[in-house]
Amino acid sequence: MSDTPVQTSATVLTVRQVGDYHALTAVAPGVAERFRPGQFVALAVGGEHTSRLVRRCVAVHEVKSDYGGTVEMVFAVRDPGTRWLAGLRSRDRLDVAGPLGRPFRLPRDPVGCLLVGGGPGAAGLFALADTLHRRGCQVHFVLAGATARQVFGSRMAQRIGDSATVVTEDGSLGEKGTLREVLPRVIEETASDVVYGCGPTALLRTVTRIAGDVGLPSQVSVEEFLQQTGACGIGVCMTCVLPFYGDDGVTRMVRACTEGPVLRGDRVRWGDLGTIPFDALGAPRVLHTRAVPDRDDAADRAREEAQ
Repeated sequence: MSDTPVQTSATVLTVRQVGDYHALTAVAPGVAERFRPGQFVALAVGGEHTSRLVRRCVAVHEVKSDYGGTVEMVFAVRDPGTRWLAGLRSRDRLDVAGPLGRPFRLPRDPVGCLLVGGGPGAAGLFALADTLHRRGCQVHFVLAGATARQVFGSRMAQRIGDSATVVTEDGSLGEKGTLREVLPRVIEETASDVVYGCGPTALLRTVTRIAGDVGLPSQVSVEEFLQQTGACGIGVCMTCVLPFYGDDGVTRMVRACTEGPVLRGDRVRWGDLGTIPFDALGAPRVLHTRAVPDRDDAADRAREEAQ
């Protein structure tokens, strides 16, 4: 099967509410057959005669061979477009492009894997867990949210994971606390070798920092950043760029939809998201000038002040 994504008119099977989120299942054989864990789909919203120009990029929870190939997508209602998606009914048609983006890189040998998720993006962990299990890996989950309604897949994680830890800020599900408080302990208890993250940007930043502190590699899906900034899902619009360290140590602006959404956590410049750092390759000269004044100009000003 080719890795080339497809654009298809999918038939909606079900739309159901899961806590604060919605899960939409559609028949999309070409997408289901090509999907690999970590990839996403871009959905046209608004209907045939009122389609909005900007597609919605959403996480894939599960693909099945049912009806020739089904795809279940999970999203939060955040705007008129996602509200339209939540209002779809069985047998409605939906324009789907996918699967898109780079998937998770998988370990060659059986290792201990810690999967950390929050929000609707956590849906992307479960296809990954299934693939890792088939490779003989141990799979441990940590799911976090402000409340129970903002934790996706806790029961499934407990059923399929070698262990599953749930933490909520208000204590309405699992432990009361924050991911920052729980994650170091779980890493130690599970003796994990690699950490995968899906969910809000703040969660990914925490995952990356804690994994780095204990010397573990991390892969993260910048799904929330892509949802907030992406317009096309195929790398054309250049709205979802973020600063990323290359192998040579040089910062480049990469597209979350094509070079991502899965990236090495330690290479993302989390503090500079939404900006073009002055030292990024190809950054506008005016930004460079403002951030680092020319040394000759600075010397001239010093001489003038001395006089």
